[in-house]
Amino acid sequence: MSKRLMDLFVALVLSVLLVPTIILISALILLRDGRPVIYKSARSRAPDRIFQLWKFRTMSHATDDSGVTGGDKVARITPNGRLLRRYRLDEIPQLWNILRGDMSFVGPRPPLPRYVEQFPDIYGKVLRCKPGLTGLATLVYHRAEEQMLQECTTSDATEAAYVRRCIPRKMRLDLIYARNRNVCFDLRLMAASIVRRIPIK
Repeated sequence: MSKRLMDLFVALVLSVLLVPTIILISALILLRDGRPVIYKSARSRAPDRIFQLWKFRTMSHATDDSGVTGGDKVARITPNGRLLRRYRLDEIPQLWNILRGDMSFVGPRPPLPRYVEQFPDIYGKVLRCKPGLTGLATLVYHRAEEQMLQECTTSDATEAAYVRRCIPRKMRLDLIYARNRNVCFDLRLMAASIVRRIPIK
């Protein structure tokens, strides 16, 4: 209950404070890239429960798009999208998912349903925690995963690298979080996530 109350309070405050930013980003996407402004993706919040994850759209549309983003999709990232992805501003709309109760601020990143079906035993344990906007695996492994997948030049190579190398490593970190989670730990991870988004250059 304390975690949910914290999520609601912080999400409501940020939703109000970020209204000008949300309007500006929406206008830029609409003017430069067209509709839709919001990208929706089916994700799992539990092995048998799926929700629509919201993000600002950062890529050109493709009818056959599936799986995670690797080097094979880099050419589809828009100029707006590169900036949004760099500072993870594309994830601001997930405040709506948090308010709805689909997600928390901290937890394992919500997986695509296809991976939950492929690894039911692993995700059955990981998704005992509500998925999060950030988390231990995101902080520790996100940059390494991003660099690894950027080297993949085909969708098959991206899929193979993600399944064989990324999922096992992230799952171990997610299970460590599950064993140690509490509100104080969540606050530490949220603070660390904010610090990592501050540009150094």
